[in-house]
Amino acid sequence: MKLYLDPGHGGRDPGATGNGLQEKNIALDIALRIRTILANDYNNVEVTMSRTTDRFVSLSARTNEANAWGADYFLSIHCNAFNGSARGYEDFIHSSLSDTSQTARYQATIHSEVLKQNNLPDRGRKKANFHVLRETVMSALLTENGFIDNNTDAALMREASWRQAVAQGHVNGLEAAFGLERKESSGTLYRVIAGSFKEKGNAEKRVENLQSNGIDAFVSSTQISGELWYRVQAGAFRNRQNAQQRVSEIKEAGIEDVFIIEQNIAATAVSDYMILGPSRLSPEQMDRYARSIHPDAPLLGSYYLRFGEYYGIRGDVAFAQALHETDYFRFTGVVQPDQNNYAGIGATGPDNPGASFYTPRDGVLAHLQHLFAYASSEPLPEKYPLVDPRFDLVQRGSAPTWVALNGKWAVPGDRYGQLILALYERMVEASINELGALLQELQ
Repeated sequence: MKLYLDPGHGGRDPGATGNGLQEKNIALDIALRIRTILANDYNNVEVTMSRTTDRFVSLSARTNEANAWGADYFLSIHCNAFNGSARGYEDFIHSSLSDTSQTARYQATIHSEVLKQNNLPDRGRKKANFHVLRETVMSALLTENGFIDNNTDAALMREASWRQAVAQGHVNGLEAAFGLERKESSGTLYRVIAGSFKEKGNAEKRVENLQSNGIDAFVSSTQISGELWYRVQAGAFRNRQNAQQRVSEIKEAGIEDVFIIEQNIAATAVSDYMILGPSRLSPEQMDRYARSIHPDAPLLGSYYLRFGEYYGIRGDVAFAQALHETDYFRFTGVVQPDQNNYAGIGATGPDNPGASFYTPRDGVLAHLQHLFAYASSEPLPEKYPLVDPRFDLVQRGSAPTWVALNGKWAVPGDRYGQLILALYERMVEASINELGALLQELQ
């Protein structure tokens, strides 16, 4: 697939302005993130951009280049402005096209996926006689990602995590519309470990020390020679040189027991990603990601990490499953917020919204117990009471991997596990980007 990606305005043309922001900069940032995600995660996608820097490009130059290149799709990224009171997301195809045209079908698909990510009101799918929609020979879409002169929308635009989510929404739409093929995980991941401890409290003190020196870190558990140890992870990198740079930063902070673990990513294909295992993300990283999409999301990260560690389950991936099940805790399905049912346990439709739990804590506990039933045939550990009402209905040990939940947790759910893992990858990517932004601020 050949995508022509068009960040609106640029150079002497700032586009819409408001709240100290310029449309040209927001549009370029989102477009560059779209290109990066496509390059890193997908096969057989070529991307040409009308601009990759802050420069002026005429409208005719944009459409002429796309037409000459033979693009399959033209995607133009913009922000809106009105009178300070309007807010939300909308997108446009050309006014001459019918609602049943292929371009309209692409619009419907992308529109839906972007709205899942951007935390903006839906202003609808629209049509207009814009130059880039009229003069392109291929299907074309122009997206308006919030109102820059609205205080609420502008506050979102300032957040790198929001711009990343918007970019991911566009990519998810492109994947669904054009059947894009994701790359298999490959290569080596370099994890920086700043100490291993028998006592969790000592590991948490090390994390506090690192964070006081501007180095993000979190505690993960692991089995070493049959014994439980607590490792402090201070970064994971695809490039060994970047990992070594992090090691140097940690040593400059006065910590010498730091080393690098190499992990063959190819050895952990999506289909083999186990439910049982340690978490990579801290509770704060989970909660920040959820609130980057839904500002009123409950703070549940600590429960997912605590119960995940106790049952030996990847609590951060379970958190991603909860985001998937609840639409980022917005509860737009049959389950309601006061049920504290973050996993859709027992929910089968409008007439049966599923189980309810007295507290958010119990809701998370039930979620992790239900995962344990699928992932393990061992007896349930006895520290916490059984609160999952469907624990005994599960075929024990029948789904050791997330993908094995397909057709079991969700019916038919042919890609249920893959969708959870894709969302989890976005959580990890957002945390890495957040850390990079922090390091830039500290430099």
